[in-house]
Amino acid sequence: MGLRSRTVASGSEEQKKVPVGGDLLDQGTGGADKDGALLLVGPGRDDFKRGSQGIGIGLLAKTPLSYTRPVKRNNIRKRRIQNLIYDALERPRGWALLYHAFVFLIVLGCLILAILTTFREHEKVSAHWLVILETFAIFIFGAEFALRIWAAGCCCRYKGWRGRLKFARKPLCILDIFVLIASVPVVAVRNQGNVLATSLRSLRFLQILRMLRMDRRGGTWKLLGSAIYAHSKELITAWYIGFLSLILASFLVYLVEKDDVSMEVSNQENPTAQPKPQDFDTYADALWWGLITLTTIGYGDKTPKTWAGRLLAGTFALIGVSFFALPAGILGSGLALKVQEQHRQKHFEKRRSPAAGLIQSAWRYYSTNPIREDLIATWRFYETVISLPCFRKDHLEAMAR
Repeated sequence: MGLRSRTVASGSEEQKKVPVGGDLLDQGTGGADKDGALLLVGPGRDDFKRGSQGIGIGLLAKTPLSYTRPVKRNNIRKRRIQNLIYDALERPRGWALLYHAFVFLIVLGCLILAILTTFREHEKVSAHWLVILETFAIFIFGAEFALRIWAAGCCCRYKGWRGRLKFARKPLCILDIFVLIASVPVVAVRNQGNVLATSLRSLRFLQILRMLRMDRRGGTWKLLGSAIYAHSKELITAWYIGFLSLILASFLVYLVEKDDVSMEVSNQENPTAQPKPQDFDTYADALWWGLITLTTIGYGDKTPKTWAGRLLAGTFALIGVSFFALPAGILGSGLALKVQEQHRQKHFEKRRSPAAGLIQSAWRYYSTNPIREDLIATWRFYETVISLPCFRKDHLEAMAR
């Protein structure tokens, strides 16, 4: 355990009181032991306000290091505001979640009004309120984007104009710029009836892309991607067998059904039998039927007509559905395991700091025990340079008696 070096203002030579562990200890003379280090009292707050030069002496360095450390309150306040805004927009917690919920309601309202504009009976009223809400949303999102670019300067990798350009090239920032640019002409044309205005109003449904900005940190996509990556072998196996079942079932049903010719009555008054259009004219039709059948969607637009085709369809449905349903169960169990792992990691992080503090406290108590005389490499400095605390003096006096 070493001591962190401090600084001494030039010209200050008097001894000062140093608070350690709640007690005021007198500073002693340095250089008493090679294993020790000088405890140097740093300059006062007034010295830093004036930007005075200091002299730093490290534990290993023998030559003093002079430096100038000007501190400006305006820069500190600016940096705090940047950190506050950056955390609120990029890592929302507490009260910042209220703002993001408000933004989500604005986006949802724009989307609902855009849907209502497709109804003729609600088109005029919904279009009027949609223009108002979109105008308000443009100002809100424009101000938020400007604040994001400005607050990104609190991060080292986003400092300066180059760093902010790097921040603006992030996918979600590009999405924000694209939606903002697309929303301005939609609000500008409003309810004009020309062809250009009609084409631009179709851009209103780009509001759907704003839903992606709700998860700026990508936690949802990272969780899903980690679950897919962790169970990639199982998913590939299930999809591979399901794909083979689809190809084989579609091919066999196509061979059976392609030559079937069924007749239908064209007119009830003058009944005439005419060939009915085939459901499986091509292999692509059979593949479409197989995909819809094995995934249990079942549109019913194409069905086997022969008994052989129905028998094959039923057999492959029992086999194929089993493998097509496996990925859903694999993904569900994988997501549950990943969420459980995240909760376990959070509990571990909460316990890590108290555990580290407990270990440090136990080591300090063990090292400062006056009975142990073999611990000299770390604590001899305290015994030679700084006067011992009261409880250690009492122990030493008791041992001397």
